[in-house]
Amino acid sequence: MRLTQVCKQHQKGKKPYNQNHSRNWEKMKFTPETYQIADERQKTFIDPKEIWDYLHAAKSSPERVRAIIRKSLDKNRLNLAEVAELANTKDPELIEEIKQGARLLKKKVYGNRIVLFAPLYVGNLCTNNCSYCGFRTSNKQAVRKTLDQQELIENVEALEENGQKRLILVYGEHPKYNADYIAETVRTVYQVKKGNGEIRRVNINAAPLNMEGFRKVAESGIGTYQIFQETYHPEAYAHYHQAGKKRDYDHRLVALDVAQEAGLDDVGIGALFGLYDWRFEVMALVRHTNHLEACYNVGPHTISFPRITDVDDFKVDPKYQVNDDDFTLLVAVLRLAVPYTGLILTAREPQAIRKEVLQFGCSQIDAGTKIELGAYAEDVVEKQNVNKEQFTINDERSLAEVIDELIDDEYLPSFCTACYRLGRTGEHFMEFSVPGFIKRYCTPNAILTLAEYIMDYASPEIAEKGWRVIDKNITQLNDEKQEENIRKRLDKIRAGERDLYY
Repeated sequence: MRLTQVCKQHQKGKKPYNQNHSRNWEKMKFTPETYQIADERQKTFIDPKEIWDYLHAAKSSPERVRAIIRKSLDKNRLNLAEVAELANTKDPELIEEIKQGARLLKKKVYGNRIVLFAPLYVGNLCTNNCSYCGFRTSNKQAVRKTLDQQELIENVEALEENGQKRLILVYGEHPKYNADYIAETVRTVYQVKKGNGEIRRVNINAAPLNMEGFRKVAESGIGTYQIFQETYHPEAYAHYHQAGKKRDYDHRLVALDVAQEAGLDDVGIGALFGLYDWRFEVMALVRHTNHLEACYNVGPHTISFPRITDVDDFKVDPKYQVNDDDFTLLVAVLRLAVPYTGLILTAREPQAIRKEVLQFGCSQIDAGTKIELGAYAEDVVEKQNVNKEQFTINDERSLAEVIDELIDDEYLPSFCTACYRLGRTGEHFMEFSVPGFIKRYCTPNAILTLAEYIMDYASPEIAEKGWRVIDKNITQLNDEKQEENIRKRLDKIRAGERDLYY
């Protein structure tokens, strides 16, 4: 498959998304007449020499860095040369300016809301042997398990009883976890209702599918489909992936192109930091973003940047371990590089780092996370007495504890799912998010979902603080008509209505 004409114009990543550009679907179809083989296309997609040339050329002068920050604060996407300048910055004062720019940009685009979700591991069967993963086939100590339907329901009920509204279902790469199976588990999750609890959006982290498979999963009503490249450096990728379908670098890299062609236009990308040089991975994530924007007029809805913090437990090169200072910088650089994209910070990070990094532009975090299969329903774990972890969780606080800290730090906790349910995905989402208009919906919807949580799940102490933060955020809207509308909806929530959104 070769690049389409619009992709060729952007193939070196110098021209980011143009909101006035319309996708020509006839040119974009994956057909024998218009495409060559997939891996030929990828040769122009991730070019390690191109990325390293940018990094080696970057001088990161104060004047240049400050000009780049100003460009981003005007809500303009950065090109690869500019990202390289930020990633190469060594001066502590300039690094602090980069972080401050990320703080300001996040507030401009998203306000102070933080979206909350929980991961739910459905099964750890896997045919891959990735040296950094607890699910690897060579790990003979792993207890292999797939939740049956009743166990899945019990775990979803437990999550709902704590107030969760958004889940990401996680699967190993195994023939059992095909598109039909994934779609069925999604439908099961949506059907589970416990009191006022319900899961309103299910996202997916799973192996690449073919086009028909992506269509089936999309029809089940999912939100975002995540596929992480892990490391974008081809040689490093080959070193860490020794067996299984995942060892095919190009197949994984093109997977989200296939999803887009299948009509699944809400996708998430990510890299596992600690497998290769963090600056290269940041550049490659931006390069992947450029590619999706150029070919489909739709960038990733989310970017994830999990970090290997327990290097001794896995077969990885310790020289690529990302220290805390570099980790906080890379998050700030990603925020400035792609203003419209949600940045996901996971519970792999300890509480102190999460608290710090949230300042630099992260917009989504998991909370109350348990990654052992069946662990949300405690009786299931006690009954089977098994431990089936993929990696280590370093922030084990409950959802309530995380919400409590967020409110104390003047963030607005959110369980919003409105964009997915109103069709604000793909190009429609780009129309709102790229100019920074998405904040118009984020703050009101965060207020309404926090009010639901307060009414249904919060302790008296959290409720008192929560209503105060709601009042403060309503006042800060500086819009009397909108304030009146929100307060009317809050009265309806107090009276027992649920699931109100803009």
